[in-house]
Amino acid sequence: MSKNHFSTRFVLIATTLIVCLITSNFFVPRLWQVAGLPLQLSGAVLLFPVTYIFNDCVTEVYGYRKARFVLWMAFLLSAFVAMMAQLVSWLPAPLQEESLPVAEAFNSLFSMVPRTTIASLFAFFVGSTVNAWIMSRMKVASEGKGFGWRAIISSVAGEAADSLIFFPAVFWGVMPLAAVLQLAISQVIAKLLYEVVALPLTSWFVNSVKRAEGIDTYDRKVSYNPFRIKDF
Repeated sequence: MSKNHFSTRFVLIATTLIVCLITSNFFVPRLWQVAGLPLQLSGAVLLFPVTYIFNDCVTEVYGYRKARFVLWMAFLLSAFVAMMAQLVSWLPAPLQEESLPVAEAFNSLFSMVPRTTIASLFAFFVGSTVNAWIMSRMKVASEGKGFGWRAIISSVAGEAADSLIFFPAVFWGVMPLAAVLQLAISQVIAKLLYEVVALPLTSWFVNSVKRAEGIDTYDRKVSYNPFRIKDF
């Protein structure tokens, strides 16, 4: 695959990552208790870790440049969805009185989307950049060996940065500080377990894509400046 050519597989992986990111923003306000324990997680934990798994795949197969491009696309499209959600929430009330509960329920959900998305964008940008950077550097240092360890270590660092930025930003003033920190730490642990359980499938998928694409990118001469968007 040449520098500026996007294969069908790359487009599908990038699209899945972006959809998972955008969709997870709608699930953030829905907290749930874990198996009767004094522990709660956000509904986003069911889907958001997939973005880091696919981020690992893009970085491992296509390299940091392509990963940076996908992250910026995810950033911009997620911002667009948040803007539209806010605009729709500001629309006038419906004519029929029986439609008011539906409109109010819609507004109560989507009014949180801009706040969660703004926090998510900043946290995702930082966390995913950290994840891709570590994944890329460790691949070069290890000569491509130990994908599993590299995926876990990079994801732990990225998801820790993400959660410790995102949850205080979203729930500050809504929940006690201790509960917010507990939620953030719980999310990191849950995402790590998610990554470990999915690792065999992730490894198989990455190896399959490498074989199908005929590439295995090593970022030996690449700028890690996250703002060099055109350099993909």
